[in-house]
Amino acid sequence: MNAPLLSPSRRLRRTPFSQGVEAAGVKAYTVYNHMLLPTVFRSIEEDYRHLKEAVQVWDVACERQVELRGPDAGRLMQMLTPRDLRGMTPGQCFYVPIVDETGGMLNDPVAVKLAEDRWWISIADSDLLYWVKGIAQGWRLDVLVDEPEVSPLAIQGPRADDLMAAVFGDAVRDVRFFRFGHFDFQGRDMVIARSGYSKQGGFEIYVEGGDIGMPLWNALMEAGKSMDVHAGCPNLIERIEGGLLSYGNDMTDDNTPHECGLGKFCNTHTAIGCIGRDALLRVAKEGPVQQIRAIAIEGTAVPPCREWWPVLSEKGARVGRVSSATWSPDFATNVAIGMMRMTHWEAGTELRVVTPDGERRASVQAGFWA
Repeated sequence: MNAPLLSPSRRLRRTPFSQGVEAAGVKAYTVYNHMLLPTVFRSIEEDYRHLKEAVQVWDVACERQVELRGPDAGRLMQMLTPRDLRGMTPGQCFYVPIVDETGGMLNDPVAVKLAEDRWWISIADSDLLYWVKGIAQGWRLDVLVDEPEVSPLAIQGPRADDLMAAVFGDAVRDVRFFRFGHFDFQGRDMVIARSGYSKQGGFEIYVEGGDIGMPLWNALMEAGKSMDVHAGCPNLIERIEGGLLSYGNDMTDDNTPHECGLGKFCNTHTAIGCIGRDALLRVAKEGPVQQIRAIAIEGTAVPPCREWWPVLSEKGARVGRVSSATWSPDFATNVAIGMMRMTHWEAGTELRVVTPDGERRASVQAGFWA
């Protein structure tokens, strides 16, 4: 049975790179922040292998920016996250859990500090803009909150440095992890960070203005011909192997950062002003009762994971759920991300996972695979 098609409209926005994505033969999209996000080009397995061996250009314009500008920008940013931002300087990027008043996860973006009074929040898939606007209005902060015309383009893979140097010059190689620099492209200033949603290494280019999108895409494709460059996208297999969580899939606002294994990004004692701080202080003291774990599922390739799969103990009690799962060619097992109760989250714990095609044996792993 063929999957139903998406009906495009202005509500489902194209990106500045859609023309290049279509020319590259995109086979599937998902909807992310009301925009198209490619999910497959050749096949998930072929895209995975190529990502690990060469270099890819990803249209991730769906990673929308929430911009904070004004004297209270820094104060507002700290209100949103339990990560202590006092030591953050312009030029740095921080992975920041965003929480509500209960300590529940609203988003897990990267914060980009452009200046003391100007920040970008590069968001995962949720309408964070409205929460941030509400906080700014409710507290009468002197700050402008909006979504600028900024569309990230990611360059990922082992040859990412070579491709970026071919277009932007060798100085781009010196950008350190989770930092950014300013680079020129055809007379336009580009913020380029060493970051990205893969474990293969690479960069994210924050492209301001849609008109320069395709010229940049074409320049990267031309410069990368000798490097076997391809259009690519976040890859399901590679992200699960690396334990890269997907907001809305692996965690929701029902989960705290500690449950998602993000406790190291919560400085609850010193993140003064964070809206969810009091709730998270209790969580930090008592510890979570469930937490994200890597789970290996036995047998042949599992079907697509479109719903939470129940995880059972050896005796049949429900002790967790699997939220993302797929077959890994490199590790010759089904790799999965699961939220497990503390009674069954120790490495080596034997489990049973109820998949759409039947029950499978599984076990908790000591860590993710890559």
